[in-house]
Amino acid sequence: MNLTVGEHSVRHIRRIVRSLLQEWELPELMFAVELGMSELVTNVVRHVPDRRCTVLLARQTVGVRAEVTDGFAQLPSAGDGLDHESESGRGLALLDAVVDKWGVSSAGRGGKTVWFECGVTA
Repeated sequence: MNLTVGEHSVRHIRRIVRSLLQEWELPELMFAVELGMSELVTNVVRHVPDRRCTVLLARQTVGVRAEVTDGFAQLPSAGDGLDHESESGRGLALLDAVVDKWGVSSAGRGGKTVWFECGVTA
């Protein structure tokens, strides 16, 4: 899906994710994929000036792969050095805790794709 995301987009993306995982009969991945996709879309809302992105959720032979691509060159920060009172900056740490693997790759034209996979070790 090619989107311009806003404050309420994350809620709608979670519904779509939930619907697809139910259709694919993968309810055991629902928490991780919803949380992961929520974090990636929230990063677009907060950090990408035009808030435009492409969201992909694909069923694989084993598990699913999610990708969020934007046209903003700045790479996401892992939030190193946050103090205990920080209210943001923990998204990638949460992602790392709930998915099997994740990464960032170049998307051309100065953009990037942040991706993750769940259920690949099942």
